[in-house]
Amino acid sequence: MLCSVYKSSKKLQTYLFINKRDDFSQVPEALMKMFGTPMMVTVLNLATKDKLGFADIDKVKASLAEQGYYLQLTPKEEDMLKTHKANMNNADDNQGEKS
Repeated sequence: MLCSVYKSSKKLQTYLFINKRDDFSQVPEALMKMFGTPMMVTVLNLATKDKLGFADIDKVKASLAEQGYYLQLTPKEEDMLKTHKANMNNADDNQGEKS
């Protein structure tokens, strides 16, 4: 099962998988407007893959079969400042318990 992968010109780390290279006929017009000009990234043979980087390969295959496309959205980024503050608070709490 071959598919073509395009990255969005408007949304960072957003990718569109389609069944046929340069055939966006099954992608809703509203989605294409939000996606921007598609920029070709690669062609994948999903039959030879066990997993993909950020997408569930079974969901990608199912979506391509049912809808003719799969949209991979930007993965949620970790808020490093929030994590650091939480770690600092935990360290302070642990220090208070030892005293």
